[in-house]
Amino acid sequence: GTRTGGGQTASAPANARHNRAPGESAGASVALPPETLTTSIEMLDEKPITLADYAGKVVVINFWATWCGPCRTEIPHFIELHDEYGAKGLEIVGLTTEDPETDAGKVRDFGKAFKINYPLGWSNPQFASGLVTADAIPQTFVISRDGRLLQKFLGFDPQQTPPRLRAVIEEALGQ
Repeated sequence: GTRTGGGQTASAPANARHNRAPGESAGASVALPPETLTTSIEMLDEKPITLADYAGKVVVINFWATWCGPCRTEIPHFIELHDEYGAKGLEIVGLTTEDPETDAGKVRDFGKAFKINYPLGWSNPQFASGLVTADAIPQTFVISRDGRLLQKFLGFDPQQTPPRLRAVIEEALGQ
């Protein structure tokens, strides 16, 4: 909580989370650390990227793995969002937590089998530490055109996550 003038600690009401999906953080945007924007991310089939490369675009970063059931369930939603909003300034980047040394073939085959239409790369601790707060996947982060974290989704709820993610993306693209 925050300190008030009377020395009391103010706390959020117990029901403050009632309008958010489980594992979804509040929508207050947070400036990302500069090193998160400039850390090099190794991609599966392309040259390394940084978040700064996407300045002016809304970026969805999804941490996932081929063996993760909820990740497999949410990938078609990312494909659909990429198709629908890519021309309007949305970039989706999937970063697997698997090992680039041993799992590149598996991840490449997975991407083809699932017809993933957005770039895939490798999560690295230096980049992930600026975003990830729990040791769990999937985790999805929506980043504004000016490099601010707008929303974080921890886990995937088939009923709640897709419409909430879509709403955050639409709002971010409209700004």
